[in-house]
Amino acid sequence: MPFTQSSQALARFTVLDLTRVRSGPTCVRQLADWGANVIKIEMPPDEAGGEGPGGPREGSDFQNLHRNKRSITLNMKDPAGKAALMRMVEKADVVVENFRPDVKERLGIDYASLRKVNKRIVYGSISGFGQDGPYRDRPGFDQIAQGMGGLMSITGLEGQGPVRVGIPIADLCAGLFCAMGILTALLEREQSGEGQWVSTSLLQAQIFMLDFQASRWLQEQHVAKQAGNDHPTSIPTGVFKTSDGYINIATTGTVIWERFCRAMNADALLQNPDYKSGKLRSQHRKKLNAEIDTYTEKKSSAEWIDIFNKAGVPSGPIYNIDQVFADPQVKHLGIAQSTPKKDGSPLNVVGQPMTLSRTKSSIVRRPPELGEHTDEVLGEFGFSASEIAALRQAKAV
Repeated sequence: MPFTQSSQALARFTVLDLTRVRSGPTCVRQLADWGANVIKIEMPPDEAGGEGPGGPREGSDFQNLHRNKRSITLNMKDPAGKAALMRMVEKADVVVENFRPDVKERLGIDYASLRKVNKRIVYGSISGFGQDGPYRDRPGFDQIAQGMGGLMSITGLEGQGPVRVGIPIADLCAGLFCAMGILTALLEREQSGEGQWVSTSLLQAQIFMLDFQASRWLQEQHVAKQAGNDHPTSIPTGVFKTSDGYINIATTGTVIWERFCRAMNADALLQNPDYKSGKLRSQHRKKLNAEIDTYTEKKSSAEWIDIFNKAGVPSGPIYNIDQVFADPQVKHLGIAQSTPKKDGSPLNVVGQPMTLSRTKSSIVRRPPELGEHTDEVLGEFGFSASEIAALRQAKAV
């Protein structure tokens, strides 16, 4: 059957997906959602070793990660399986993997080996700590990177002790950065005619995401601490009580500070000498936040959000996940998308967070069953029916 692609933006590229768990699949999902011909290469059932760390195949996590892909099984530990992979590499544009560095070398599917087969191949790698260095062979895990990358030291309430972020942010960012690197390498290949090795790690991604907190140390030797819901530099910015819950308010700079006070009819705050400048508001943060609560507690969250936004003061609700998807703006953006499952019922997933005006992304294919497209894909790569049968006989697929 014809392969329906999710977009025309990357439709000319073929991607061999050797990834597992989250960081690698996150990378490949970006390519699949923009139309790349993504072939998920998995171990045959007898070799797969049961359910992996990514959870059950029919679970919501796997289903959200692996849409818009096709699946084949291929035993890369078997000589016939490895030879089949190399035949596919000859015609592919991209290979993505997130094995530990020593694993791909042991299997003989590292970049140097694949480049000998196809010098145009772009090879994307994600590891825990990097492809070389003293931690090269350590197993990587998102929370380990959050801790080593400094994030857990600045997350949570003051004095609370280390706190992980509620999403696997090192995994997700490493995947996104790898996808960005692959696209950059594909653009460069148009000039040089050659592929290259794109590598990142959970640790690098996490440190990069420290952003201004990292630059405060590198340039000012300032070691950031936990600040809870309070923004470390824009004050007052944080969570404030209302008559029926809490809201976020962000007041950056003098103009918005003045708008904020006027919107609350809080002339006393404007006149207080302790709050006359951003530096003073920072010095008296706890006292100021407590005073603001005495104003915000007088109205509901919805009332204050309406008042502040009309006044040009950034403000918003603090949603549970179900409330996120019920919000009218979220519905308008269409980020929740669906595609039919095998039985025809809808599979609801999170769509792409950006749009292109001409070559849109869409969810056109449910996540594949294990090896669902083995014969179809191998046929597209030039394998004859007898060759496919021989691979099956050898249990290489």
